[in-house]
Amino acid sequence: MKGYLNRHGFPHKNYPEKIVQFGEGNFLRAFIDWMVDILNEKTDFNSGITIVRPIDTKQPMLNEQDGLYTAVIRGLNEQGQPVAEPRLISSVNREISVYQEFERYLACAENPDLEWIFSNTTEAGISYSEDDHYADCPPATFPAKLTRFLHQRFTCFNGADDKGLIIVPCELIDYNGEKLKEYVMAYATRWQLEPQFLSWLENSNTFCSTLVDRIVTGYPHGEISELEQQLGYQDRFLVTAEYFYLFVIQGPEWLKDKLKLDQVSLNIHIVDDIKPYKERKVGILNGAHTAMMPVAYLAGLRTVGDAMNNPAISGFVDRLLQQEVIPALSLDKDELKQFASDVIARFSNPYIQHELLAISLNSLTKFKTRLLPQLITYQQQYQQVPEYIVFALASLILFYRGEYNGEKIPLTDDDYLLERFKSWAPLYDSQPQKLAENILAMSDHWERDLNQIPGLTSALAKALTDLIKNDVATSIPA
Repeated sequence: MKGYLNRHGFPHKNYPEKIVQFGEGNFLRAFIDWMVDILNEKTDFNSGITIVRPIDTKQPMLNEQDGLYTAVIRGLNEQGQPVAEPRLISSVNREISVYQEFERYLACAENPDLEWIFSNTTEAGISYSEDDHYADCPPATFPAKLTRFLHQRFTCFNGADDKGLIIVPCELIDYNGEKLKEYVMAYATRWQLEPQFLSWLENSNTFCSTLVDRIVTGYPHGEISELEQQLGYQDRFLVTAEYFYLFVIQGPEWLKDKLKLDQVSLNIHIVDDIKPYKERKVGILNGAHTAMMPVAYLAGLRTVGDAMNNPAISGFVDRLLQQEVIPALSLDKDELKQFASDVIARFSNPYIQHELLAISLNSLTKFKTRLLPQLITYQQQYQQVPEYIVFALASLILFYRGEYNGEKIPLTDDDYLLERFKSWAPLYDSQPQKLAENILAMSDHWERDLNQIPGLTSALAKALTDLIKNDVATSIPA
């Protein structure tokens, strides 16, 4: 190796600055910036990125490598073959700190070529604070920083309609674009900015809600020497991610042309409403994780990859998705089956070691949001309870006993839930019916008494009885 990446003479394209991106983290660099780089290479998208670091930190900046870095995409491709695809990302022009370079930050708003705002400031980033003021340099919250930025643009271009921006947040909250717009409008109102500015925000800017999906594993500390040897250079900002990705944008139809989607094959969807796609991801991907975790853990397995390599567990997950989750979801069934197939391939990714205990955090709440809606819908549609989802719940209850076969299970959940399960410990061996009734009656958790669902209490009690008497592998429904 000859040294760091930017000393190897790689060309930096210096595309026109059309994108301002709030957030320098691994996810955006392996998701948004990776896609922009492909668009720049394969179409006339011709868009450079300025990254705005939205937090006050002294960590190294991409400017040290002239904006260049490597994204290594790894996993199973469409043919089920393991692949590792490095891409040198050359679409980032510069990175600036809003805390150290506030005037340069505001100057970005005065660029006539600017078209896009992307962001990922974590789920906590889209928030509102009464402590934020217009004169702050900068305000603390991301929506307040954005309001200040947009007002600078409005002022510079005298409220020109064609200088509005397309604002695409990627934070993992429901309808993130609508929430971001709500807070921006709230700041503009509280700061008593011009009525014309509020009108410009409403009519000249496009706030989009999104659903994003890609596992980004970040900087590969344990493999960096091997990867840099393969690449032939050192890269302080190298980022790794899985092969699969999905970007769903709730926005106007013209965004398809704006993103050149007819010219390049990217898994980007422009839709009227992201809700069905969120239900698909939560029900299939997250639901499979939540169902798999206790079953696989009680079977002695410790990672998602181990579970997928076990025919009994992988078969259970596949049947749960195909026979119970997919029938309860509202999207096109062929699309759902393809997504489920993609999920199974992602779980089998040899490059990702996903610990089951990491998935187990707050599993009772996860079951409520990820699998309970499908359980209820399935029962209403077919007048019977879904046996695989019920078995997953029974396994989760056994997991929450806190020990299995003499081995202690570390549990992480709200204290009041853990205390309840501790008090119910005597019921596991002697009164599984009573245990099932107590758990289903937790209306403060489930938001209803689940004993009222026909057939559920008896089915859960039977599954618990089978699990307590037998091992997990022999108890899994055929």
